[in-house]
Amino acid sequence: MARITLEDLERLGEEPAAADGDGSDGEDDQEGEGRLFAHWEAVASTHRVSLPRDMAGPIAQMARHRHAREPVPYVSLSQHGKCEEAAYEERRYPAGKWACVTMGEPMYEQSISMSFMKLMRYICKENSVGCHLGMTVPVLNEIHLTKEGTELEREVLTAYYLPGEFQQNPPVPMDPEIHITERAPLRVITRVFYGMTTEETILREIGLFWELLGSTDAVLRGTYIVASYENPSIPQRRNEIWFICRAE
Repeated sequence: MARITLEDLERLGEEPAAADGDGSDGEDDQEGEGRLFAHWEAVASTHRVSLPRDMAGPIAQMARHRHAREPVPYVSLSQHGKCEEAAYEERRYPAGKWACVTMGEPMYEQSISMSFMKLMRYICKENSVGCHLGMTVPVLNEIHLTKEGTELEREVLTAYYLPGEFQQNPPVPMDPEIHITERAPLRVITRVFYGMTTEETILREIGLFWELLGSTDAVLRGTYIVASYENPSIPQRRNEIWFICRAE
């Protein structure tokens, strides 16, 4: 299964975009989708995986809408640190509806890739309203550490926030593995990091964040969130580690 994530989509802008016409020239549309799919086969090959042919349509749709991304709403409660590298921020996210997929593949990257391909299909058309829903950022990946704290558990939950216009009445997914969940308000402490999101880098960033915070019982241990924002063609792309605050 191909490794394709939200972060990969902006890279499509470097290639010929899918046709944006009114559908009157079907051959042009098919040619545009073909070019995008061929590009993504090449991207997938760098991850030593193959891209399913049925992803051609969702990839083309996401490429057309790649500049329209709605941020997940939050309130900044406090910021700490004198330089960007060491800074962290406390935020409160309101309750909201999310489309969630859980996977337990051998590698973290495989789990988030398979989950996000399912979410792409849901966002693009495989939903009860039959239309493109719109993208929101960040996409969240909830992870758990093993009891020893030296590895990630295989099960990863990937969550896409429903755009504001669909929060009251979320479109029903056609895929039974996608679940619409009302997530409670969430208070987190976040820290930006740059680069790849592999199990190794995530564990390293969690350790660095604990060193920065010091000893505290204010946040959970063992459960964390990786927030994905940016294009992986950027060598030092932006991600965040979220530490989850305990309920007050």
